[in-house]
Amino acid sequence: MSSSQLSSAHAARAAVAARLHGIMRSAGLTGHELAVQCGWHKSKSSRIARGKTPPSAADIRAWCTACGAEEQIADLVAAAHNAESMYVEWRQLHRDGMRRVHEQTVPLYRRTRHFRVYASNVIPGMLQTAEYATGLLRSITDFQGTPDDVDEAVQARLARSRVVQAGDHRFALLLEEAVLYYRVADDAAMAGQLGHLLAVMARPNVSVGVIPFQARRTVWPLEAFYAFDGAQVAVETLTAEINVTAPGEIRTYLKAFGELSKIAVLGAEARARITRAISALG
Repeated sequence: MSSSQLSSAHAARAAVAARLHGIMRSAGLTGHELAVQCGWHKSKSSRIARGKTPPSAADIRAWCTACGAEEQIADLVAAAHNAESMYVEWRQLHRDGMRRVHEQTVPLYRRTRHFRVYASNVIPGMLQTAEYATGLLRSITDFQGTPDDVDEAVQARLARSRVVQAGDHRFALLLEEAVLYYRVADDAAMAGQLGHLLAVMARPNVSVGVIPFQARRTVWPLEAFYAFDGAQVAVETLTAEINVTAPGEIRTYLKAFGELSKIAVLGAEARARITRAISALG
């Protein structure tokens, strides 16, 4: 993990500690009094409040119960877990190639009923054609210098994407209009990808919105993110995947998705913009 990511992870842990300390103060308890109520060594509450010792889920439940703040338990447990696992470097995820990552996320895709996806850079993975995915994954492999298993990774991505056709999954996808023009593959692959996007839009369980170049922004362009029901949000940055599980943070991402939905065009107008992007390929 890079120094910047370590700093971010430390900041996330510190935020949990600060919230617990605030709860203790609001309850009018000292660290020693809280430790006594929880049956801990007298220094444990101080170490947790200063961010020296990461709290377990049991610690958080005991802390909040002693302070009469049971309603904050779920959010704090999720935030603490998120602080420990939120930043996972792509280089680490792809240390054995990309196929394994796709295979490992199949259960998450299968159990998710409602996908909400915001794409600001590339066509979302579950809608990618083999040719488009090959161009994209090839560039990722070359940039990261990780093992080359692009052909196998593409097949794994396509296998994972079968959830679009199977079961009772629903997909709401928002694409910045620029995504339609970014050349991550050759012209033939781009044309095929955009044509596939038009075909998938006809499915009753899929909604695709395009945010026009000229839209009056109420939410600025964000990093791409995938919301899996209301349980998890995966945010993609250049160096890492950030897995958000804290309920409060998830609500913020879903709020952003809702606001972005308001400025997106759907139906015939979205199709017209995709068709225009195909024509621009020459």
